[in-house]
Amino acid sequence: MSRLLSVSFLLILLIGCGNLEDLATTTPYNLELPAGFPEPIIPENNPLTVEGIALGRKLFYDPILHPEQRKACASCHIQNQSFTSDPEVLPVINLAWSHNFLWEGKVSGTLEDIMRFELTEFFQTDISRLQDDPEYPALFEVAFGNREISITHIEKALAQFLRTVNSGDSKFDRYMRGEVDFTNEELKGFDLFFTERGDCFHCHATVFFTDNLLHNNALDLNPDPGHYLVTSDSLDFGKFKSPTLRNIEYTAPYMHDGRFSTLEEVIDFYSEGLQPSTSVDPLMKQLHQGGVQLSAEEKANLIAFLKTLSDQEFIENPDFSNPQ
Repeated sequence: MSRLLSVSFLLILLIGCGNLEDLATTTPYNLELPAGFPEPIIPENNPLTVEGIALGRKLFYDPILHPEQRKACASCHIQNQSFTSDPEVLPVINLAWSHNFLWEGKVSGTLEDIMRFELTEFFQTDISRLQDDPEYPALFEVAFGNREISITHIEKALAQFLRTVNSGDSKFDRYMRGEVDFTNEELKGFDLFFTERGDCFHCHATVFFTDNLLHNNALDLNPDPGHYLVTSDSLDFGKFKSPTLRNIEYTAPYMHDGRFSTLEEVIDFYSEGLQPSTSVDPLMKQLHQGGVQLSAEEKANLIAFLKTLSDQEFIENPDFSNPQ
């Protein structure tokens, strides 16, 4: 009994000194991946923990990160809109596998890298406000073993939470698991999507329905600069990130500038609205004829398939909602 008391007293002293970084006090979190999803790359210096994820979730919904405390991450990334809100905001979904971020691909790397950008350049977070908060120093101590709050620990907490915000239980996923059947329209749309006839799969392939790359998709004769603003390479003019098509039904308006209000307008564009420019991606193979030239029936079938990518459970998952 005396030995147990001695160990307990030592732990109390260490906690009081804020020196927990070398103690295994956090609870490892087992990330359950949707069927067919590959293992994400998680930095060795930021493993998933129950405490870190909880802290990141709280920070995601807290306007304390904003210099005027007017908005939080969740103000622009709204759960029932698949964590987006307007054309400038790409969905926060399945980001554990992303390496290019923002429409123009301004940030490349890990979730920690894009979180640091958001904190330092977008929010310009004042750490002293969190340090003086009655709750946060203790929460950071529990998650990272230190009451001294840093940008690094904030970005790590947010990245941990976002690595859990994954969508993989749409009708498409259940169909692939053999749990449900597609309608005839959905099956025809499936075939259109994954063949040269519809020509969607080149940029929106893989289980994530995005290649996570940047393309000039023949949107304009004189395209917006896009990735050119990052590289100053004329070949990057008009290149923007391919957004995921998962939950596309919930994320209108579409394109980097929100020019299309409906999926019907998007399909019309790819069918007969392509515009040539010097940096159009070679994958736009039907550029010479303005698009893939779908019939009205084919367009309807393709939209029916795209709606099978909607994951209602994801946009209602309480684990991703405001914890307060």
